[in-house]
Amino acid sequence: MTSKNTPPVVLVDGSSYLFRAYHALPPLTTSKDHPTGAIKGVISMIRRLEQDFPGSKMVVVFDAKGKTFRHEMYEEYKANRPPMPEDLACQIEPIHEIVKAMGLPMLIVSGVEADDVIGTLANEATSKGIDVVVSTGDKDMAQLVSDHVTLINTMTETRMDRDGVVEKFGVTPEQIIDYLALVGDKVDNIPGVNKCGPKTAVKWLQTYENLDNLIEHADDIKGKIGEYLREATDILPLSRELATIRTDVELDFGLEDLKLREQDDDQLLELFREYEFKSWIAELENGEGNPGASNSASNSGNNQTSARKTDSGNGSAGSSRNYTVVTDQKTLDGWLKRLREADLFAFDTETTSLRYIDAEIVGVSFAIEPGEAAYVPLAHDYMGAPDQLDRDQVLNQLKPLLEDPKLAKVGQNLKYDKNVLANHGINLEGIAEDTMLESYVLNSVATRHDMDSLAMYYLNEKTISYESIAGKGAKQLTFNQIELEQAAPYAAEDADITLRLHQTLKPKLEETGKLASVYREIDLPLVPVLSRMEQRGTLISASTLRQHSQELAERMAELEKEAHEVAGETFNLGSTKQLQALFYDKLGLPVIKKTPKGAPSTAEPVLQELAHEHELPRLILEHRSLSKLKSTYTDTLPELIHHRTGRVHTSYHQAVTATGRLSSSEPNLQNIPIRSEQGRRIRQAFIAPEGFKLVAADYSQIELRIMAHLSGDKGLLKAFEKGEDIHKATAAEVFGVSLDEVSADQRLSAKAINFGLIYGMSAFGLSRQLDVERKLAQQYIDRYFERYPGVLKYMDNIRKQAHDDGFVETLFGRRLYLPEINARNKQMQQAAERTAINAPMQGTAADIIKRAMVEVESWLLREHADDARMTMQVHDELILEVRESALDKIRDGLVKRMSAAADLHVPLLVEAGAGDNWDEAH
Repeated sequence: MTSKNTPPVVLVDGSSYLFRAYHALPPLTTSKDHPTGAIKGVISMIRRLEQDFPGSKMVVVFDAKGKTFRHEMYEEYKANRPPMPEDLACQIEPIHEIVKAMGLPMLIVSGVEADDVIGTLANEATSKGIDVVVSTGDKDMAQLVSDHVTLINTMTETRMDRDGVVEKFGVTPEQIIDYLALVGDKVDNIPGVNKCGPKTAVKWLQTYENLDNLIEHADDIKGKIGEYLREATDILPLSRELATIRTDVELDFGLEDLKLREQDDDQLLELFREYEFKSWIAELENGEGNPGASNSASNSGNNQTSARKTDSGNGSAGSSRNYTVVTDQKTLDGWLKRLREADLFAFDTETTSLRYIDAEIVGVSFAIEPGEAAYVPLAHDYMGAPDQLDRDQVLNQLKPLLEDPKLAKVGQNLKYDKNVLANHGINLEGIAEDTMLESYVLNSVATRHDMDSLAMYYLNEKTISYESIAGKGAKQLTFNQIELEQAAPYAAEDADITLRLHQTLKPKLEETGKLASVYREIDLPLVPVLSRMEQRGTLISASTLRQHSQELAERMAELEKEAHEVAGETFNLGSTKQLQALFYDKLGLPVIKKTPKGAPSTAEPVLQELAHEHELPRLILEHRSLSKLKSTYTDTLPELIHHRTGRVHTSYHQAVTATGRLSSSEPNLQNIPIRSEQGRRIRQAFIAPEGFKLVAADYSQIELRIMAHLSGDKGLLKAFEKGEDIHKATAAEVFGVSLDEVSADQRLSAKAINFGLIYGMSAFGLSRQLDVERKLAQQYIDRYFERYPGVLKYMDNIRKQAHDDGFVETLFGRRLYLPEINARNKQMQQAAERTAINAPMQGTAADIIKRAMVEVESWLLREHADDARMTMQVHDELILEVRESALDKIRDGLVKRMSAAADLHVPLLVEAGAGDNWDEAH
């Protein structure tokens, strides 16, 4: 078996990425007009894999020229495929040459496809207990997924294990071949069942488990689709054979033959020069090699406990850098003097934890000039650690500099450093720049925004991996345990790279549209606001949650008792085998679906159908639902109450979502359920302290109001200006009735139309949501656009603008780039078009609430510091703790300021409530 610490073998489906890169990337060429888009795409993907899976052995597999055994089985196989474009064909050989120069094994086997070679190696891995990652964009590969085989799509940043296959396709990996046979494949010309789409295939396989069983029961399938199935029964076995990836190809190569690669730098440099890959040339000429070449350092960094607020990368500090370790007062005094005189200095902390509320400072680093930085160790306490300056004394000397708003600082995610310094009684001011936010505002989707990713993307710079100095897994050291010889270059590099990143990113921001103002006026001023909110935390009643948890436990016990009575025997509600025996053997319930091993299923969808037949499945379902709620919320939230403050301290993330929305973690406030009674009970545990009330202020239908503003549609503008119920108004227009005649169901349908269309929903999607025929859904959409022609015109214009510019903008100038808007692949292009329609609204809503937060926080600190404090932000809602005596004044002022956060053509309506807990206030 593979050890958990052993990196997986990576099998790369080169042919899959060849076509995807060609269709997804812009048509790049050299100065001699040789196409290079596919070359860059494929090699970039391989380099990315090497960074993501350091230490992994890798094989790259390509299709061979000519026909395969599948053509012998079926002459029409892939007959519909057009010939390979000439500008792609000429890029294949260069890709092969570069892969060889990188020292990677490359397999091309005649008579079979790359899928079959990968399938054979994956089968070998499974039989030997070796973990394998298959890098591909091919859906057919889902049939290979097992406990040891995972799929990863580097171009879409998605992974797929067994659960992922079920979630994506609705069937297990073992059923994928039958699924593909039923659906067919127009691209490969694999015949399936006429009119059988994914939904029908999934339904059949859930009912009959496999293709043979389905064919046997083909007469049971009613309607036209049943006729189509019976017509296809003769061809389906062939379709299954064509869709089956072989796992028994004779290879002169096995996994045991894999070695860590040896790169031919001279050959690689020659190829990079020939195809004019300037940044890669620079890496090799600087002696840096390939960022993915290191097989010793890990890139994950998820378990690190220093305050390097990044996912760590590979590499080492360059020898040309001048990094100082400060362990004496004289040297420190010199740096303090330089910091006081500097126009701007980079600052970073190293700490004991990434959890800001618990973190203690281990050391601090500075940089004023590129290539020169200092690390001041303060609390390294490993055995034999050298003498260091006293932490309290150094922090006291730093305090005036760090708290001076006139001394400009730049950092990477300075919110974290501000919070950590607060633990030591220092209020960081003068946050002049933040490289994480500069990158995020410049292009939210170009790269991840951790320091190491930015260093590689913008500076072509490899940075020191945390795991390379601290180890990994259970034995990973905290930063205070790392020897100074290793800790100092790592820490000093943080400050140095941060300064250099700022010098690179700042001019890019200033020369690009309104991005500099978005950064300066919205995102950067929000840093101290969020920091204060995080430090304040929010009050949660552990006793309310414990009571709720106890009530859930009691109800679960009642359900268990009822279930035993209904069953006529005691049994374990969590035992699949006992449930199978009860449902199918004793009670004789119908077998709706079987497991891959052939046993009748007791999965939730099955129980939902069986609940119509018998009381017992209904009781089991309710028990499971309450058990999940208890474990996820009522038992877990009290554990997040901090021992020192007695409050829960979430972390807000500014650089995660593509559109500018904030996200949060530990706890994820955005995911707390609100619609169910049990969800509202959880909100009741978020309480106001004594003498205070919670005030929750929420923007009403903000994205629809933004749509009205952006589209200028007269009908929408009029409805909002008159203060009408917008969903009711839409229902009246679409269904051709008066406002008074609109039924509850019609309003609900109109709501689905209103929100669906701004998210780019098609007639097919709307038909599924409303459970109506697609033709009727299309009629609703057509009628909507007849009544609101400005919306249709806006959507058409924004699509065209996105295709022309490659990006869309919010009302305030924030950009969302759409790299796939002109992709050759139609599905990718359509998905980008849907994003183009929605992103300006969602992004503008995000900008509006951020602007409101900055203004509200400033107002409260200036005029009502003792009366109110902002504690949470969830979606379009702000939550404040307000002194009861100031409730009306604060609520009125809050609504006024939130309403004024943007100047729209329609009123920006804010609804605010108050109560002893979040549920009462909401």
